[in-house]
Amino acid sequence: MESPEDLRFFEEGCSSSIVLEKKVFISQVPESHVQLACSLHYCAFPLNGNELCILKITDDPDHQPLHLIGHHHSITALTFGSKVNPLLICSASSDYVIVWDLDECMKKVLEGLMPQGVVIGTLLGMVLYVRFSPDDQTVAVCAGNRIYMLNAKNNTILAELEGHLAPVTAVEFCTWEKNILISVSEDRSFKVWDYCTGLLVYQSAVITAFPLLSLFIDEENKQIITGCENGQLWTFSLTNGHRYRCVAHINIKKEREKFYNKIRKSVHLDKYKNISASSSSNDLRNEEAVESIFPVLQIEHCDKSANLDDEEPSFSCANARCLWIGSSTGLFIINMANFELEAVLHYRDFSALSIQFAGSCALTRKAVNGKVCCVLTSIFGNRIALLEINVAALLRSQQNELLLSGEGKGLSVVARCCLLSTSPLCLKKEKTNLVNKKDMKNSIKDQPLVFHNKIKSSGYTSAPQMTMFSPKTNAKQNNSKCKRRVKRRNEEYPLIKSPPNKFERQVTVAGKSTSICCIQYSGDGDLLACGLADNTLLAFNSNLTGPPTVFSGHDGAVNSVGWSHDNHWLVSSSEDRTLRIWSVSSAEPALCLGKEYFHKPIRSAQFYYIDTYILLSCGAEFYLLRYYLDTSKDEIKRYRSKSICKSIQKFAMASTVEISSLSAVNEFYSYIVLAAGSNRALEVFDLNTGCSAAVITDVHSRSVHQICQNKGSAFSSQQCEYYNLFLTTAIGDGIKLWDLRTLRCERRFEGHSSHCHPCGIAVSPCGRFIASGSEDKCAYIYERHSSTYSHKLTGHTESVINVAFSPSSPQLTTATLDGKLHLFLP
Repeated sequence: MESPEDLRFFEEGCSSSIVLEKKVFISQVPESHVQLACSLHYCAFPLNGNELCILKITDDPDHQPLHLIGHHHSITALTFGSKVNPLLICSASSDYVIVWDLDECMKKVLEGLMPQGVVIGTLLGMVLYVRFSPDDQTVAVCAGNRIYMLNAKNNTILAELEGHLAPVTAVEFCTWEKNILISVSEDRSFKVWDYCTGLLVYQSAVITAFPLLSLFIDEENKQIITGCENGQLWTFSLTNGHRYRCVAHINIKKEREKFYNKIRKSVHLDKYKNISASSSSNDLRNEEAVESIFPVLQIEHCDKSANLDDEEPSFSCANARCLWIGSSTGLFIINMANFELEAVLHYRDFSALSIQFAGSCALTRKAVNGKVCCVLTSIFGNRIALLEINVAALLRSQQNELLLSGEGKGLSVVARCCLLSTSPLCLKKEKTNLVNKKDMKNSIKDQPLVFHNKIKSSGYTSAPQMTMFSPKTNAKQNNSKCKRRVKRRNEEYPLIKSPPNKFERQVTVAGKSTSICCIQYSGDGDLLACGLADNTLLAFNSNLTGPPTVFSGHDGAVNSVGWSHDNHWLVSSSEDRTLRIWSVSSAEPALCLGKEYFHKPIRSAQFYYIDTYILLSCGAEFYLLRYYLDTSKDEIKRYRSKSICKSIQKFAMASTVEISSLSAVNEFYSYIVLAAGSNRALEVFDLNTGCSAAVITDVHSRSVHQICQNKGSAFSSQQCEYYNLFLTTAIGDGIKLWDLRTLRCERRFEGHSSHCHPCGIAVSPCGRFIASGSEDKCAYIYERHSSTYSHKLTGHTESVINVAFSPSSPQLTTATLDGKLHLFLP
């Protein structure tokens, strides 16, 4: 657990602008572990056990609360109705469940009469939770391990839902599906009911080892989020066809540690050491006891309408839904797009607050003038406090250091400045003259010395007697091919609403089962290159028809393949520690770098800077190579290759044993190179300055096995800022979408299975869709703005380990472990 000094990030001068304690009430009995209620203008809480206190949220400190008396036993649950006119409130205890009309109660008080509510339930038992239906006609009451559906206007039990094995702790009505109710319980499971018929629609298995305490329905994403006693959140999809699958599992305590680690790296904490002296020994003992449990007491929507000015908004999840997570020690704002914390508010960081440890809490759903209200009850005392929280100030106080620290500011995939003369990318004549002088002399010496066409004896004007070594040419075929390419380049990539999800055909790449290690389309979309585990490299037509072109020569599995920008060359690397560049037209290697150059297998190899260089990673370094390709042959010395390659510079990744993935853009000029290492970090290199520009630590729980940039294509145009988005994936940790400008994870995508094999990912040329392989013999397609998958592609016979989008047309190719390619069309 962090020391008290390390957790305090607010100076006394600005703490009041973040949170303000408006009112404090002292109850005669403890009011801990009860359901509190907040609406847009009112908050409700029990006082002195059986007294219902309703306080209007206003700026007037002299405003007196409304006291309603009708229960004989202590009130344990409260909730407001869904409608504003009339505004109803339901209070429950072990003796009665009462519905109050707030407007009528206020009129009665003004007339000097005793307000009365409508008793809709009697002696149901210990009530832990109540909730109005969306139309305010029904009230769900959780009493023991049963759920009673009561009529909100009279004492009538409409249905009784039985099935939980322990007390039901929370229920919510599904707003987009009629008659659907969801409940969670201390039996560590959730159930879906048709409350009109009393039928159980779905019941989950045991989710966790701790009781489930809270529940929230995300209407926008059609998900439910439930929190348990040890600070963990579980998100399940309610979308049709998803079968209530788990979308995400979030550990709030771990996310809090990550959040504070980021704060420590960007802020010098020395200035905070004299702020908020350490707590007393009793407080520390209480804190340790509460921290060991860390219950999720409340989950509520966080209104960020009055957020920061968003100087550079995130283009992937700028409007992502955020949630308040109320716990015993504080409030947390979590972004449901990337499942990370946006801000942390610990009660003990504010010495002016009366309650340092809460037993229950409730928050308003919408912000008024950028502020939300929170009602707390003390876990160790009899106090009840009303807090006013400035959401924008809270976010600004902690996110300025994260967003504007300058570590990633100024980085852009698209080159925005001229190339420096000191850059490794700057071509210098003495360094880039890759043709041997000896070959130049020979070529000049072999040229004819007589060029006078008037000299008849020279024989230049006479027709040749014999033609030798005539190349095979087909002018008609070449012209038609050229015309087709020009036509295709004028076509735009269609902005389809639905991604390619219909199976078209299947192709087996080899006679025996062999794994397909890598696949990639050429830039014009005409060919698909496949690297196999049986040492061969194949090039198929984009529609997977006809025999492939075979490139053979490697002695190990081909682990990476890349196309040149002009689509004439292929570069491949292998486990045999060699790199080869192939001519597509002749299927022969034009250049081979052997084992004497590299001490370890080459994990990644690609063309870079519009075919000017080659990037490759070997061990903990990546190389920038300048090359010269010559396919001409000396008929006397056929074995002698004139293609040469020269190393310009090597770049070492800090604190890693091996670079696990390397990525850079070749479609346009870019100085940025992304490298991920075995230390679970990702490093950004700026080759214009020739050094590391930024480091992202703990990118995934395991080392990143693929970096996928949003490169677009020649057939699709995007906004310039969207090219700064890139994806990373790791075994067992889903997919993360990052923004290079902020170096933050903007969204997470989970749902596919990847626990043993490194399943590949790809982004469509339009940038809207993300495809991923999976171990469950399926491929998944996500939309960039949603964390849950939109399409599940079935029909594979083995694990899908690679995927690729065509750059020119909406089609997707998947590759499996058993050596099969599958083509999908819209």
